[in-house]
Amino acid sequence: MLTDPIADMLTRIRNSAMVKAEKVDVPASRLKLEIAKILKEEGFIRAYKILKDKKQGILRITLKYTTENAPVISGLKRVSKPGRRVYTASDEIPSVLGGVGISILSTSKGVLGDKSCKREKVGGELLCNVW
Repeated sequence: MLTDPIADMLTRIRNSAMVKAEKVDVPASRLKLEIAKILKEEGFIRAYKILKDKKQGILRITLKYTTENAPVISGLKRVSKPGRRVYTASDEIPSVLGGVGISILSTSKGVLGDKSCKREKVGGELLCNVW
């Protein structure tokens, strides 16, 4: 059993990008699927899909690389952890690398990126930063 499945997902993506793997498999959950949707919408990953197995399913993420074969995701950081939750209001969401990166938040309206949170004026738990 994992204590922090989101941190495990981010670490798998980070490690796969460092070794220039094409795909990475992560145990599926609804929260991880929502995070993958945001990463796809923001252009950090190429694709994702759910593979059925006899347990909870597998979330397969296809990573994206530049023309120079460098990973598009240069960094991932888990902000809110199980032992220390970090909450923020919509007008206090931190900018990641001057707007180059994104923050992903868990809000009352679901899992949203920082731009969507500011547009809808909703705050929440700051899950991670991606750049």
